[in-house]
Amino acid sequence: MNHSSAESPAETPTDSFVPGGRRRHRRTRRGGAGLRRTVVLALAVPVASAALAGPSAFAAGDGTTATGGGTSGHADLAGPGDRQMAANLDSRVLDQRLGSDVSGVVLDADSDETLWDHNGATALMPASNVKLATSTAALTVLGPEHRFTTKVVYGHGTLTLVGGGDRTLGSADLAELATTAVAGLRKAGLTTVKVAVDDSLFPAPTLADGWNDGYYPDSVAPVRALVVDGRGVQDTSLDAGRTFAGLLAQAGVTVDGEVTRGTAHRGDVPVARHRSAPLADIVKKMLKTSDNDIAETLLRMTALGAGRPATFEGGTEVVRQVLSHRYGVSLDNFVVHDGSGLSRSDRIPAATLAQILELVTEPRYAHILGSVLDGLPVAGEAGSILGPEWGRFDDPDSRCAVGKVQAKTGTLTGAVALSGLTRTDDGEWRVFSFVENGSTAAPNDIKDAMDGLAATVNGCWA
Repeated sequence: MNHSSAESPAETPTDSFVPGGRRRHRRTRRGGAGLRRTVVLALAVPVASAALAGPSAFAAGDGTTATGGGTSGHADLAGPGDRQMAANLDSRVLDQRLGSDVSGVVLDADSDETLWDHNGATALMPASNVKLATSTAALTVLGPEHRFTTKVVYGHGTLTLVGGGDRTLGSADLAELATTAVAGLRKAGLTTVKVAVDDSLFPAPTLADGWNDGYYPDSVAPVRALVVDGRGVQDTSLDAGRTFAGLLAQAGVTVDGEVTRGTAHRGDVPVARHRSAPLADIVKKMLKTSDNDIAETLLRMTALGAGRPATFEGGTEVVRQVLSHRYGVSLDNFVVHDGSGLSRSDRIPAATLAQILELVTEPRYAHILGSVLDGLPVAGEAGSILGPEWGRFDDPDSRCAVGKVQAKTGTLTGAVALSGLTRTDDGEWRVFSFVENGSTAAPNDIKDAMDGLAATVNGCWA
């Protein structure tokens, strides 16, 4: 398990957009009309792409502004609890464990107010928080019910196992394919075959900008269209093919020679196929465990679904288009080179991560993006990246938030991120994102400080 980092047509967006800014929600705050504020977030550091540099304006309605580096200036609109939260965050974000390079934002999803901002437009290395963008794009382009198909075809004396981008294919699934294939061979009177694998759905693996070959195969495997049991090996396709050949041999079929890489032909006879679980379930699994391999496979399948090449560049282009054109997310200072967040060249402001997460609180997007919300790990949830085995939310200051916060973690050397959601006592959504780069504190100490910020947003650490 690795950690850091169109069957359903998309609906037509009904938001009205402000150029360069956040979308205008049609929701209202409980007890009163929805209030819009203009928040101009000052750019604090240069980012990788000069073309994307510049301040981002999160447009609203009354012309007031607040700059990064303190509270958002919304205390006159927020209730006493939110004002206290903002004051606490102003103090706690200065925790020495977090260092000095910190970006943070808290949004009221119901009214679309920015309740707190600390350098929110500063583009920092987000680590696995990139998976939030990857998941949103994949679900939007492919649809939550989309399934990936692995096939077996026969031609010219060869059974070819054809990869379909299913990173969740398991040994039991491969065994079913082998059983069906053996039955077909026996019916045709065949007892000997060659075995090949076809992973041509994706081009040959390359390193993303910001990756190094030291990532292979432990942090992420070279990205191919065929794998079994999520095994982290250099050639997942040949590994799957050899497993398949072994299953055929166990069933009494003679496999002639070594497993080779080939390409299925149009005239080959379909023998067997396996369809994955729905994409929604795969996204949930990917987010719960922060699986880098699933993320990179989804990036390529999303690219193909949008008619782009199955490459890092094709996938990240589609991610940008979905976020900006479909949902109106501001992409000022947004630079990504992969789907998992392993790239040390990725840069995303906390304000943008919060906007992406805010989408899952909107009922009109629940069908498409509901699995992002369902997949966000819950503080203290066993078996997830926020579980006790990871030492999360076990500090005296944050323990009160167990079961009350859902968030995506992100961890690379020199970068820790935590972006998620929580509800107030009144049931209103608070969306937050915190990203730090360059702290010299111990990683567990940084995570404890981050968890404390999330507990502050929840209000249990008052």
